[in-house]
Amino acid sequence: YAHPPVGGPQPQMVYMARPVDPVDVPISPEIKQRHDESRKKYPHLNISEGEYILDAVKRHWIGLVRIWLTALAVVSAFMGLFALLFAQNQGSIDAGVGLSGNLVTTLGMGLVGLVVVLATLGAVVATYVYNNNRFYLTNESVIQEIQTSLFSRHEQTVSLNNIEDASFEQNGILPHIFNYGRIRLSTEGDETTYRFTYVAGPKKHIARLNNAIEAFKNGRPVDPNDN
Repeated sequence: YAHPPVGGPQPQMVYMARPVDPVDVPISPEIKQRHDESRKKYPHLNISEGEYILDAVKRHWIGLVRIWLTALAVVSAFMGLFALLFAQNQGSIDAGVGLSGNLVTTLGMGLVGLVVVLATLGAVVATYVYNNNRFYLTNESVIQEIQTSLFSRHEQTVSLNNIEDASFEQNGILPHIFNYGRIRLSTEGDETTYRFTYVAGPKKHIARLNNAIEAFKNGRPVDPNDN
């Protein structure tokens, strides 16, 4: 830094005052109403002032059917195995070397009952985990609540400005027949990919999401009725 010559022009200092508290951005009564309605309907979500829910993506019922069919298959397989062993034991009894029929029946019924209880509990837990995976679109971001087990849960939020690509996939006959699929989001920079499976009507939700992203990036208000 060179000092100005003596008698020459002196540097000028400009002082600017900054407010202690940041100035709040004005929020229209309409947006305020939508925000309040979203807070009331989804009290568990952490949304900022002026942010409101545009779309709450639901998971398809077919995922629950698969859970309970799996539990039923486990119980049926175990009952079939017990029936086979019981029949073999009856043959051994006829040959004079088998266990008592009443003992085998009692043990078998006890084991079958235990398997039924465990399979039912497993299906109930899986149903709870399945239903607690949620996906929300707001006028500012995408919020995904992820439940991986009974006691493992976290939330991730992605700004609409950071989403580079949003698409859906429907692979196989059943997804096309029952209209469900997977939503896929990719972000700029870190190239993170987010997925949400068993989405009911994925094409409709992706159209709404892409419209919200375009409006947000172009500085236009997001129309909550835009599909």
